[in-house]
Amino acid sequence: MGLSLQELLRVTVAALMQATGHSQRTVADVLGLTQTQVSRRQSGAAAWQLDDIDALAAHYGMRPLDLLDGPARACEALPAAHRRTTSTSRTTTARTAHRAKGSTR
Repeated sequence: MGLSLQELLRVTVAALMQATGHSQRTVADVLGLTQTQVSRRQSGAAAWQLDDIDALAAHYGMRPLDLLDGPARACEALPAAHRRTTSTSRTTTARTAHRAKGSTR
């Protein structure tokens, strides 16, 4: 069995943070939360909310369904303007997304 939707969203948010260079504090600012609240969502101690998905999708310039389709799809849908510009981060992001995608099968 694959990842739960909450687990998949945690992996996806982590991949997008890596791809963009955003910290938990940046994500918190986007969502109107504290860094601690984002940390709790990312660790699984608290659940992501539907409003969070809408806000993150709008911030990253993608559809909410792209976020829910996993890290590989979300990173593919990420507009170039949101991506880091170093080649090292792209390689790391691609590896992270590939590993997460493989674990959902």
